Amino acid sequence: MANSGMQLLGFSLAFVGFIGSIAATIMVQWKASSYAGDNIITAQAMHQGLWKTCVSQSTGQIQCKVFDSLLQIPGMVQGARGLMVTSIVLCFVSVLVAVVGMRCTTCLEDQPEQKDKVALTGGILFILSGLCGLAATIWYGHRIAKEFYDPFTPTNSKFEFGAALFVGWASSSLLVIGGSFLCCKCGGSDSGRGKGYPSAAHPSQPGRDYV
Repeated sequence: MANSGMQLLGFSLAFVGFIGSIAATIMVQWKASSYAGDNIITAQAMHQGLWKTCVSQSTGQIQCKVFDSLLQIPGMVQGARGLMVTSIVLCFVSVLVAVVGMRCTTCLEDQPEQKDKVALTGGILFILSGLCGLAATIWYGHRIAKEFYDPFTPTNSKFEFGAALFVGWASSSLLVIGGSFLCCKCGGSDSGRGKGYPSAAHPSQPGRDYV
C-alpha cells in the first residue's frame, strides 16, 4: 500500500511518545530548586514531581516523601496528574486501535475501507493524548515561571523547569506528529484507484467504415 510506510513511521513515533509520557509521569524532576540570584551555594537540592518530593543533600543522601493526602496536594499537581494519566490511557487504547488499522497488519485485511477508518481513529486518539500531555506540561511550566518571576517569592523557594517537563514536551509532540501521520492518507491508495475513470478505451469497431 502507498501509505503503509507513513503509517508505520507515525506509529513508531507515537509509540516512542507513549513510552516518554509514562517516563515523564513517573519522574520526580517536574520542578527543581533554582540557583539564581543569591541562592547559588546550597547544601541541598529539592525536586518535586506529581507523586512525591525528593531532597538530595550535598553528601549524596536522597530522601523522598510521597504526598500523603490528596486534599493537601496543590490544584496544579492534581490537574497535571489527571491530564497525564488521561494521556497514558488514551495512548494505550490508541496503540491497540492503530495496530488493527495499520495496513502492514492482517487484521481486517479483506475490508480496506474499514481498516483505514480504524487507523484514522487510532491517529485521532494519539493526537488527543498528545494534546493532554502538552496541556499538563505547559500549564505546570507556566505556573513555575509565574512563581519564579513573582517578586514576593523568596529566593530560596524559587524553582525552575525540571527534566520531566522537557521529556513531557518532547513525548507529547511525538504523539501529535505520529497521530497526524496515521491520519494522513496518500492519494495513491489502491482503494481509490480507478474511480472516475473508464475501465478501458473503446477501440474503433471494425466493419463500420464509411465511404
